[in-house]
Amino acid sequence: MPATIESVKLTEENTLVILDQTLLPNELVYRTLRTKEDVWQAIVALQVRGAPAIGIAAAYGAYVELARYSYDSISDFRQTFATIKDYLASSRPTAVNLAWALERLEKVVSQPWNGAEAALQAVRGEAEAIRTEDACVCEAIGRHALTLLNNQAGILTHCNAGGIATAKYGTALAPLFLGKEQGYDFHVYADETRPLLQGARLTAWELQQAQIDVTLICDNMASIVMQQGKVDAVIVGCDRVAANGDTANKIGTSGLAILANYYGIPFYVCAPTSTIDVTCQTGADIEIEERAGSEITEAWYEKPMAPAGVKTYNPAFDVTDHTLISAIITEHGIIRPAYKEAIAAHVHVG
Repeated sequence: MPATIESVKLTEENTLVILDQTLLPNELVYRTLRTKEDVWQAIVALQVRGAPAIGIAAAYGAYVELARYSYDSISDFRQTFATIKDYLASSRPTAVNLAWALERLEKVVSQPWNGAEAALQAVRGEAEAIRTEDACVCEAIGRHALTLLNNQAGILTHCNAGGIATAKYGTALAPLFLGKEQGYDFHVYADETRPLLQGARLTAWELQQAQIDVTLICDNMASIVMQQGKVDAVIVGCDRVAANGDTANKIGTSGLAILANYYGIPFYVCAPTSTIDVTCQTGADIEIEERAGSEITEAWYEKPMAPAGVKTYNPAFDVTDHTLISAIITEHGIIRPAYKEAIAAHVHVG
């Protein structure tokens, strides 16, 4: 991905700058966020999106809000942080990185600091560390995933798990960017990803920017592309991994896994260990965010394309059963079945 594109950045003036992903690919616009309400709204509205980027934005956002006030005591500081943490955590429930990042800050805040200013600077340092670590994590995921792919392979991906969804490189797109740097010649099929078109607007744009051969298809064309032998592997990102290996990702992912299983195509999930939730036993325990029906009936259209008053159901994610997943790839390596035992050992080692 182009090095000049950053999805989330903290300024020296204690503001958060995000790339507004709702305007891509037509406009490259950066927005400045100054309050916790700004950050909450940006996450809900998908101006910043992608599980790692959401976690980074929440961490920076907590710092930005904390920096707005003066404090009478460290107790006052901790109480203010607790309020901010709960508020930001309510923005999107499915992506575990959001809560994970805020919990990392909470551990920092709970340390025995000599005054609120020291605690505030420690929060900033931890938020910066989350961002820096994510860039390294994504590169490592890319390196591990690349070992599973042959040169000139046909790759199908869904939604957007690229650099703008993370600190750098992305998760599912990381092996494609790294492969490009190493002379690989992949051909990528990008699902448009209804209803918010993250594949059409974001993935196709990112891959074009990196001069990677990409073909955009509608979501319902995946089966014929597989049937025609054009797909050698499916690679997707992930917002949460349950202890048994079930994974939650953008709506439509589980259907691809079923298709890939039918056609004998490997189905790979790229997931930072921060997305592994060992307290979540199976995918049935994952809370699925449901979004406004207007995303189906009105978004992207000049006028509504459904009858007025029609009922809608718009879950933002679905859960892919672990039996359909060929491997889960983290920064520490490649996890294969049996997932429950392998994930437990992997998390312990990591």
